[in-house]
Amino acid sequence: MTNQDFIPKPYTEILENGSVSYQSPSNIALVKYWGKYAEQLPQNASVSFTLSQCRTETTVHFKKKNEDSFDFEVYLDGVRELGFEPKIKKFFERVEHYIPFIKKYHFVIRTKNTFPHSSGIASSASGMSALAMCLVAIENKLNLPKEQQAQHKEFGLQKASFLARLGSGSAARSLEGPLVVWGEHSKIEGSSNLFGTRYPYAIHENFSNYQDTILLVDKNEKQVSSTVGHDLMHHNPYATERFKEANNNLEKLISIFEQGDIDAFITLVESEALQLHAMMMASKPYFILMKPNTLEILNRIWSYRIKTGSKVCFTLDAGANVHVLYPDSEKDAVARFIKDQLAHFCKDGAYIDDFLGQGATVL
Repeated sequence: MTNQDFIPKPYTEILENGSVSYQSPSNIALVKYWGKYAEQLPQNASVSFTLSQCRTETTVHFKKKNEDSFDFEVYLDGVRELGFEPKIKKFFERVEHYIPFIKKYHFVIRTKNTFPHSSGIASSASGMSALAMCLVAIENKLNLPKEQQAQHKEFGLQKASFLARLGSGSAARSLEGPLVVWGEHSKIEGSSNLFGTRYPYAIHENFSNYQDTILLVDKNEKQVSSTVGHDLMHHNPYATERFKEANNNLEKLISIFEQGDIDAFITLVESEALQLHAMMMASKPYFILMKPNTLEILNRIWSYRIKTGSKVCFTLDAGANVHVLYPDSEKDAVARFIKDQLAHFCKDGAYIDDFLGQGATVL
């Protein structure tokens, strides 16, 4: 598919007003994407676990108006959030070509997260994907008879992922689950730089209902944003090799997922997490997003694994927080380990228990 496939035909319906509501989860990349080009396109393919409990719930109210302009208000937890509006305007400017109705309506966007806004979890993936689902749903009402809208579901998910990507790259991976690939890869059938796709191959039962406990090490705003971090990859001396390594690791995961090799999964996923942060440290200018407590947690996980034979492991987002990944069969034991040995390294002892989910749904 190309960008042109997402440009709609002239709308056949006129709606005076209405509202739509969707929820969409966050996700955590196993093979990381770090570095992009052109209009939010990834330098390498990535794959992520879709989460379940960490999600954004969004309602978009729309009302017809006469003038052509971007006209919207954003509310977070019922309070007008002016700080979000410049980002939403930039998003609208990027997607206008693909959903031209957005200049014909006044929008009131009401959103809330199921996790604390100050928790240190990036909400751009869940937030942008939920908003994209709402916008596609509105377009369906303008362009499709009601009886055809269900048949339109697969394309609608692709378009929502396509739009979400233009707001936040990782948001392209939040629409489906439990495993989603974003970025064209020669070994992944149907993969695309334009939108995320459900992982198409066999997944061993060892990876069913996998658990992710998110340790909230730092709740403050990152000193270097992900947008800036991605841009710094343009001059990173190790960028080209990193992109190759990520694509190679994604290919290795195909057999790991099929065979259920958790030991190989652990080695690959932890290496990917550390490579992500190594790219930050090798940037010009360089920066470090991990905190001392992040490193302490990683060492505790390694030590626990050696002592007990546990299959617990970690991955990291582009920040200080730690995602503790483990099979459902170890849920009780790892819960005790986290409570006894890791929680006190978290800000205010805070962490969130989550698990694999299936993506966005209508509310």
